[in-house]
Amino acid sequence: MISVVGAGFAGVEAAWAIASRGHHVRLFEMRPSANTPAHETSWFAELVCSNSFKSKSPTSPAGLLKAEMQALGSLVLAVAAEHAVPGGEALAVDRTKFSEAITDRLSSHPNVSVVREEATGDQIDGLLADGPVILATGPLTSPSLSSKLAEWTGRKHLYFYDAVAPTVTAESLDRSIIFAQSRYDKGEGDDYLNCPFGREEYEAFVEALVAADRAPIHAFEAGGKRDASPAEVEVEFLEKIKYFSGCSPIEAIAEKGARSLAFGNFKPVGLTDPRTGRRPYAALQLRPENREKSMYSLVACQTRLKWGEQKRVFQMVPGLQNAEFVRYGVIHRNTFVDAPSVLERNLQVKGRPNLYLSGQLTGVEGYVESAAMGIMAGLLTLTPDLELPPRPTALGSLFAHLQDDSQREFAPMNINWGLLPDPEPPTRDKGQKRAIKLENAHRAFAEWAQRISVE
Repeated sequence: MISVVGAGFAGVEAAWAIASRGHHVRLFEMRPSANTPAHETSWFAELVCSNSFKSKSPTSPAGLLKAEMQALGSLVLAVAAEHAVPGGEALAVDRTKFSEAITDRLSSHPNVSVVREEATGDQIDGLLADGPVILATGPLTSPSLSSKLAEWTGRKHLYFYDAVAPTVTAESLDRSIIFAQSRYDKGEGDDYLNCPFGREEYEAFVEALVAADRAPIHAFEAGGKRDASPAEVEVEFLEKIKYFSGCSPIEAIAEKGARSLAFGNFKPVGLTDPRTGRRPYAALQLRPENREKSMYSLVACQTRLKWGEQKRVFQMVPGLQNAEFVRYGVIHRNTFVDAPSVLERNLQVKGRPNLYLSGQLTGVEGYVESAAMGIMAGLLTLTPDLELPPRPTALGSLFAHLQDDSQREFAPMNINWGLLPDPEPPTRDKGQKRAIKLENAHRAFAEWAQRISVE
């Protein structure tokens, strides 16, 4: 029998994908006998943050991913449609009715056996003796299971805090200002792009950065008590994030002094601005986020500024005035693996036959993306050598992110335009480029679905 551990978005989709195709599945959910610091109920797929599942527009990357999931029989999207509430362009749901309905659908399915207890790390070995196991325990994986997962994957490949910098599209960069150069011309010439600051530009940026609004920290992210004061949570969180990831928010560094970034994260040594022939006052570097170099991350710019503030402040950087953000910087609690090092193409843990990961554990981010990986994990336990969705599709692009072993710091990613491959022949017209990406994705997905008979 197949076992699914965790009844969040990934777990319920995995269990549904298996059960609805005529196979029996055990679904483990530790709540309410054991709870997490963030959950309030015992319902499956409880929404602990926003009640929005991103854009409904069929011409958006999120809409494209939803269309592919619906074609595969998504439970989450079917129930979301039944309990939708007004949300503008976004698909928003009634939290309580949505989670109650998901719980009822699975609990009443004849092929699903719900087990209301924690599946500990030691128990997983026993479950594997019975058949495939899908771990879909999400960012708040229990300490017992986290310890076992670290043992299976190697501790250096398992992360408990997600501390990443903003990511922007390559097509939105102003290359008349930004120049390609590695420090002292070491490495390949285009390993890094550089945004050169003049002194006044730098000082204005630092002033705005220090004054910008920060996103709040939840007590559970710092491992503290729910009733801890904001000041206590702040201190404990910053200590934990430095311990686990070895980084501090860029705004915290800037607070130490006006030149702290110029002598640290933004030091310009070994760089020459081709416009002036001199070293810039400071320089923010950009590093490719994927093999195709369609996205770039802002090096050493981990931040917990509010998203609107990130856009406002980082667009003050020379060359980023029109930057399109496909992912904003975050520093929060999140358990995930270094997927390119840990996972096989079919989401199995390397060296651990029949052990699959799903949802945010794999290195995707967001409700919908986690649910999508749940569907695929369910299908892959039924057919381990299943042909993966083609690269032009939204699902295929997410898998490409998980498999991309190019030199970079792996970080969780949601579906976005930068993940979808550029069309051939290339075009500079952004609207035309995106229309072709969508057309290619729909065609590739339809052909794939017909080949593999996913029903």
